[in-house]
Amino acid sequence: MQSDTAYAAVHKRKQRPPQNARLLERIGADIASAVIAAVAVAPAICMIDKDSIAQLVTKPQAFFLSRTFGLVAMVYAGTYIVANTTDTFIAYKKGNEGITEVTAGTAKFAGTSRYPNWFTAKSSFDRNFARMFGNGISKPIPLPTYALFCARDCLTILFSFNIPPVLSQVLPDNVGGLSSLSTAQVLAPAGCQFLSTPLHLLGLDLYNRGAKLGVKDRFQAVSANYLKSSLARICRIVPAFGIGGVLNSKCRYGMMKNIEDREKEKEKEKEKEKEKEKEKEKLFDGGPT
Repeated sequence: MQSDTAYAAVHKRKQRPPQNARLLERIGADIASAVIAAVAVAPAICMIDKDSIAQLVTKPQAFFLSRTFGLVAMVYAGTYIVANTTDTFIAYKKGNEGITEVTAGTAKFAGTSRYPNWFTAKSSFDRNFARMFGNGISKPIPLPTYALFCARDCLTILFSFNIPPVLSQVLPDNVGGLSSLSTAQVLAPAGCQFLSTPLHLLGLDLYNRGAKLGVKDRFQAVSANYLKSSLARICRIVPAFGIGGVLNSKCRYGMMKNIEDREKEKEKEKEKEKEKEKEKEKLFDGGPT
């Protein structure tokens, strides 16, 4: 007669869940939600370029195949993917509990801040932006400017991915139909621009006028453009990390919830099968020899 302990051990070996398959499915959901969000908000981010607006209206197909749209979508899709997969791996490491949860740890900040800074170094993204507000002449980004742009991006990433889960704890829920997390995802990156804009303006000034000017000249250049630049950056960041962040989170939550529900159904089916097997064992053990 097979004991209950031995039976349970054999049954567990037979019914061990395919963890790698589950992880791949979740990573697929992470990537899909990130791409959906990035493609949805990229047109709004590209609106700072008048040529892009005209192209979107007159030649939408050419706009969506343009280098500008591709760069913007790639930057934000990559950032969302890093944020999403970080949450997935943290949940996986904890034993697959809370797969829909959003984390706010240093691992997420390290990953999400590294990607846009790497992309800035490898592409002409910030160089083109600086040229738009300078003398129109393209030149290499000097190290001080690059450092300021990196600091600017790190602040924005911190307030876009790490601060919202913490801020949501003190915000009222269901404000204008939004959850506290969604509200925080819009407010935090917008408010951050009042802190990061001076870094942005100083970086642009160093790029366009060189490093020989004094502190007074730098301060005047930054203060003269501070308010309008802060508001302009809010208009750019809110679609990118505010609305985009909410859309990414909503898509990811829906996909992960679907995966989680299917896994629970499978577990219930396994439990039912297990009970049936036990009943069969009892009938067999209690039958005639």
